[in-house]
Amino acid sequence: MFLGSGRGVPTVNYLVIAGGGGGGGNSGGAGGAGGYKTASGFAVTAGSALTVTVGGGGAASGGTSNGGAGSDSVFSSITCTGGGSGGSNNLNPYGAGGAGGSGGGGGAAGGPGGAGTSGQGFAGATGNSNQNGPAGGGGGAGAAGSGGNGGSGVASTISGASVTYAGGGGGGSYILPAGSGGSGGAGDGGNATTGGSGTVNRGSGAGGGGGGSQIGGSGGSGVVIISYPNTYPDATATTGSPTFTNVGGNKIYTFLGSGSITF
Repeated sequence: MFLGSGRGVPTVNYLVIAGGGGGGGNSGGAGGAGGYKTASGFAVTAGSALTVTVGGGGAASGGTSNGGAGSDSVFSSITCTGGGSGGSNNLNPYGAGGAGGSGGGGGAAGGPGGAGTSGQGFAGATGNSNQNGPAGGGGGAGAAGSGGNGGSGVASTISGASVTYAGGGGGGSYILPAGSGGSGGAGDGGNATTGGSGTVNRGSGAGGGGGGSQIGGSGGSGVVIISYPNTYPDATATTGSPTFTNVGGNKIYTFLGSGSITF
């Protein structure tokens, strides 16, 4: 359904993904994926500039600290919550994962995972009760973290191709095998190494750092994508330099950074 008014203002389809969480250090928990929301039929008003905010990924932790939480992404009235931070094994009580769009994983030695946000993502996993690891995997947009492994992301075709976004990171470890990041560009956990970082503009969580004060990775930044049928006019104005494509009968605006769009 489209709303006609003058130039033919459409309702639009959107995909909004927040920044993923950073991984904790020293057998640390993984970062959770950024919140994920998508829908069609979102009504827009001619001449009104709609704000677009693309959230950044959470910062890599120091070797003895929790990772940073991801930042929120916004399209008009739609807000997605940044991914939860991974807990550090060096904190007492062993670094709880942070809540977020998807929850961060808890540090090894039983750190609890963080909660996800209903309709946006899932919880992070509790770290292994054995201090040797692995720490908890981060929650993804499609599934909760499980043991040291991150939850899966979710595929979308709004860009004209099938792309999977917002996977949870893998938990770090000291001796036992580290966890793997979930589908959607998430970072793997480190063993005697730094945790892997989440993929830029996929909202994916970072892996936790390995034992021996290894640092966690950085979360992947978010993205906002807006599409509508190409039988309707181009947007009258944009800021923030979104990319524009015309694929599969749709006009598609992809924001990799913050800006605005006016129809």
